[in-house]
Amino acid sequence: MYDLKFVRTHPEELREAIRKKGEGADLDKVLALDERRRALLVDVETLKAERNARSQEIGKAKTTGADASEAIVAMRTVSQRIKDLDAELSANQQEIDEHLQWVPNIPHPSVPEGGESANVHLRSWGERRKAEGLKDHVELCRDLGLMDLAAASRMSGAGFACFTGMGAKLERALINFMLDLQTAAGYTEVRIPYATRAGALFGCGQLPKLREDMYALPHDELYLIPTAEVPLTNLYQGSSLREEDLPINLTAYSPCFRREAGAYGKQTHGLIRLHQFDKVEMVKLVTPETSYDELERLTADAEAVLQKLELPYRVMLLATGDLSFAAAKTYDLELWAPGEDRWLEVSSCSDFEDFQARRIGLRYRASDGKLRTVHTLNGSGVALPRLTVALLEHHQTERGSVRIPPVLRPYLGGVEELTAP
Repeated sequence: MYDLKFVRTHPEELREAIRKKGEGADLDKVLALDERRRALLVDVETLKAERNARSQEIGKAKTTGADASEAIVAMRTVSQRIKDLDAELSANQQEIDEHLQWVPNIPHPSVPEGGESANVHLRSWGERRKAEGLKDHVELCRDLGLMDLAAASRMSGAGFACFTGMGAKLERALINFMLDLQTAAGYTEVRIPYATRAGALFGCGQLPKLREDMYALPHDELYLIPTAEVPLTNLYQGSSLREEDLPINLTAYSPCFRREAGAYGKQTHGLIRLHQFDKVEMVKLVTPETSYDELERLTADAEAVLQKLELPYRVMLLATGDLSFAAAKTYDLELWAPGEDRWLEVSSCSDFEDFQARRIGLRYRASDGKLRTVHTLNGSGVALPRLTVALLEHHQTERGSVRIPPVLRPYLGGVEELTAP
């Protein structure tokens, strides 16, 4: 969250960020409240000086035996006025904070302006299969006994999946494969809690904007996590790291819980959009100087998952209107799903610069001895439902089986194909 000094000195830059991201933050209200706050501070300091003077006057009167009643009444009046102004200052600061929490991160200058249609295709990898004659993942899962969507729906309602047999084993294999891949690339694996306090979600920019998408546990004042990004980023909340400790690279598997409150009208076929899904996440804590080089490395680490699984994908640079509230720059990785005949986003690799670190109080001691704010990055490495969709549809054979990429076979006991039970 931006502090008032930054807001006062960069109002136009922040107004542009609000406009480009299509957010509703009221910066003019913040500036007006800040002006009132500064006037109140001047009044309080003036009154405190007067109170001190009255106190000295009363002290002298008592020493000499003079009548101090008028001075006492005057000091009480001044003290009450200070109390009233302090209460107004507190209310003013609370209102400022309520408005500031809706001010989004400023997009990086390299990010194109516009909505989804302005996203830029940067590169592609692999050869797409044509949709003709191919089954979609729901048909494949049914024929191969990999999933029971009907049972999941009976238990939990729409938006949940139940993998069975080799389907469940495939999910576990993909999770272990991705964790092994990222730890081999230098990430430290963390086993995280799957519920978190509101402050951690606020720190990552998930709250208050995405409150309606959260699964809340109000009795315990907790939320189920929407992504492992939240606990991973907050692992060092309120800390002061050393420059030599950076970069810190973290990875974790977690289930993710999202109500998808804004998903009405979007395609929800099969595994395309779920309320609970599995994901391996990567988080980087870095110095500002290395921030955007680390974004490229992070993206390459996510791409490595898709390349090793022999799945065609493309990399998209998101435009300002498609960026998240907290991101300064994002690359989306989209897999080609031939049975769906469309691209499916499986990873967003984002640089938040110091936006999240400001909110969670995460700093580092630079080599010059000064405390500076860490830059945070995160990316999925990757989300499983759509990865499973693309893997099944892309690697299906004419016999109706699904070929397992060689890199995944050791995690499935050497199985080379998924076949009907």
